[in-house]
Amino acid sequence: MISWMQKHNKYLVWTIWVATIAFIGAGFVGWGSYSFGSKAGNVAKVGDVEISQTKLNMVYSSIYGQYNQAMKGTLDDKKAKEMGLVQQAFARLATQAKILNFAEEVGIVVSDAEVLKRLETLKSFQKDGVFNKEIYEAYLKSQRLKPKAFEETLKEELVIQKTMALLSVDALPFEIEAISAAMNVSDKLAYKVLTQDDVHFVADDAKVKAFWEMQKENYMTPQMYDLSIVWTPTKDTQVTDDEIKAFYDTNSFNYTNAQGKQLTFDEAKEQANQDLKLKKTKKSAQKAYIAFKKGELTESEKITLPMGDLKLTSDIWNALKEKSVGDIIKPKVVADTYATIKIENIVLPRVKTYDEAKEEVAKMYELQAKKEALLALAEKTEKEFDQSTATISDFVKLEENVKLNPLNTQESLQFLQKLFTSSKEKGIISVRDKVVVYKILEQKLTPGDENQTESVKQTVNTLKQNTFESNLIKMLDKKYPTETYVGGLTN
Repeated sequence: MISWMQKHNKYLVWTIWVATIAFIGAGFVGWGSYSFGSKAGNVAKVGDVEISQTKLNMVYSSIYGQYNQAMKGTLDDKKAKEMGLVQQAFARLATQAKILNFAEEVGIVVSDAEVLKRLETLKSFQKDGVFNKEIYEAYLKSQRLKPKAFEETLKEELVIQKTMALLSVDALPFEIEAISAAMNVSDKLAYKVLTQDDVHFVADDAKVKAFWEMQKENYMTPQMYDLSIVWTPTKDTQVTDDEIKAFYDTNSFNYTNAQGKQLTFDEAKEQANQDLKLKKTKKSAQKAYIAFKKGELTESEKITLPMGDLKLTSDIWNALKEKSVGDIIKPKVVADTYATIKIENIVLPRVKTYDEAKEEVAKMYELQAKKEALLALAEKTEKEFDQSTATISDFVKLEENVKLNPLNTQESLQFLQKLFTSSKEKGIISVRDKVVVYKILEQKLTPGDENQTESVKQTVNTLKQNTFESNLIKMLDKKYPTETYVGGLTN
């Protein structure tokens, strides 16, 4: 039964990414676009479908915004590159393009009336529950999009939805029975939980230094910048309540909460006030930039910062890293102030000496050494497994709220998820910073609950839908080749 579950529960969960939602999301969170090269405004072609630079920029911006929100605002371009966000954005668009090719081939169409109906139902463009043309046009203007381009994307969304709906097939009785049986299997276990406290570890300076020698290029000093900054604050800029209200009405789509719901004027007033002040102060900042560039204005502050320092924004650091000593970047926003910045000197990164890197290296070495020692102990424990000294569980099932001491409830669930997708009678499972050595003593199949039928049916439907979608995409991968016009879009 464990083998059966391993084979059938490890299915691919594949979700269609709707481009229009990505477009709107990117606009609302307000992230900038990524700069790509292109061929006639396109970055790639999949089958007969071109992927535009504009669409890739928007999907990239949306993904960036989602990750940045999850990371509490700490994401920057360097991390985004390491995480492969460009490749993620392109993969989503390439998948959409393959489905659009297929839809065209089999004759799936969407009428203009359907597009209009969908547009009117988008809450982001509604006021008091009714589609508002002014909000829609203001959004398009802010994103530098033409209505035709946006509505074509909306049409593509509907085509994709219609195409994927064809794969929806209800569960058959024998499928429900099979999944129900798998969900009701129970295991009785003997197990031992090992932690790093069970490992004897003594730091060895010679080993730490050898560890550093093998990867010292990973321990570099940051690139340092000597900067002269002219600050142009907004605190003295005067705005009236009427001006703030008018500004909010024009730009209301920019003010949303974490769930994407539009904020009321009272909820957004403070931010709208600041945004308006920034807008009105921009001309003063530009004048300061010109005077500073001509040598008619001295800096407000001289400062030395490492690349990426949080005193400045990621947008500013992106601009600085493209500049040379003596260059001045135009005013950019830092909190509620404009900053005009001149690069006085750049100190390039170098490999840290052992003494400079020792504290950081010692921590990394200790983590790796303890991890290796814990795994070695787990392998020895599995080989010499003594049931008499192990903890014996009751019969446990995956969906039950089980706590396997000394694991907490979340760790117990993680362990059981891995256990019930394994075909091994005994083995080793890592759970966070712990390792569980286990042996299945007994297994039984408990009767299914009648109230469980609907849940099982939904599970089967999801399994079939995801399997069909996965197989469809594999088929389309072969049928519609992808031609990229720029590098770095695929791994």
